[in-house]
Amino acid sequence: MITTRTPGKLFVAGEYAVVEPGQPAVLVAVDRYLTAKLTESKDLGRIHSGEYGNAPLEWTRAADGIGVVLEHRPADYVLSAIQTMERLRSELGIPARYFDLDITSELDDSQGRKFGLGSSAAVTVAVVAALDEFYSLALTRTQRFKLALLATISISPNASGGDLAACTFGGWIRYSAPHRERLLREFAQHPLADVLDSGAWDTYRTTRLPHPTDLELLVGWTGNPASTGRLVDGVRHRRGQGSGSYGRFLEASAAAVDMVSRGLLDDDANETLGGVREARRLMRQLGDARAIAIETPALAALCEAAERVGAAAKPSGAGGGDCGIVLAPASVSRRSLLAEWENHDIRRLDLSVHPPEGAPDDR
Repeated sequence: MITTRTPGKLFVAGEYAVVEPGQPAVLVAVDRYLTAKLTESKDLGRIHSGEYGNAPLEWTRAADGIGVVLEHRPADYVLSAIQTMERLRSELGIPARYFDLDITSELDDSQGRKFGLGSSAAVTVAVVAALDEFYSLALTRTQRFKLALLATISISPNASGGDLAACTFGGWIRYSAPHRERLLREFAQHPLADVLDSGAWDTYRTTRLPHPTDLELLVGWTGNPASTGRLVDGVRHRRGQGSGSYGRFLEASAAAVDMVSRGLLDDDANETLGGVREARRLMRQLGDARAIAIETPALAALCEAAERVGAAAKPSGAGGGDCGIVLAPASVSRRSLLAEWENHDIRRLDLSVHPPEGAPDDR
């Protein structure tokens, strides 16, 4: 049996802007995990997951020996990851084999409600890693990230890939995205070896950031799952309306990410907190300008409670629900903060930072 375990993630700064090639964001990997267990099978493959109910999805091979066929094929990240890895296996001349996947997740609650920790990214990264081992491909972490991104944008073309990078490399990272539209075109027309080395990756960067020594990461969950794709699509659909203001948003977002990055690199708590506060202000401004509820009343309550005790806070990810993050100096009264959260039915998630894994090499 092959077992892969992938951490969840949280955005710290740079949301929405990061969908544009080269625009930076800061993310952190957290110690809630999605686990994929792979065992070889014969003649038929099965995928077990709570996402699909009690009965497994069963799959067979297409006549070309590469494609994976379901009777009713869902637009599903697991299948897209399998298809991508099977294509790579075929292009490398490695014989096909059947396998079963058993997927379990800590990235949602007992009722199946997602916490907003990147379950789609985590499952994609986990499946790519499992098949890398299954077929003895010996991929680098960066190659696995790139394959996971290709599988993801086949389902969700606007996905930045920042969550995939956090799940792949762990720890705190600074990330900027490649040209996904170009990658999709090349993915449809060229061998994967060529796509993985394409110039479309020129704007991609993943660099390691250190863990802050004087700030504690706290995470609150509002209990209301949000649709990242719907929110991001809503902003992108309107980005041409007042393009000057959108350009200014991108510049200001990059400046806020730079503040957070410098604060972490210099272990300067005040600069890190200032960058997080500016990132929150920009998200609220963007939501108002686009008439999209990025900061919901629950997220506003979460953030304001943190600000009142001297911490910095903001929605994590697309907002609209899900999680808010807090960076809190040691002097902050955590008890009073958590009491305010409880009064607003905000649940603190017991999370720590998942440690760094491997060294991002950008290309």
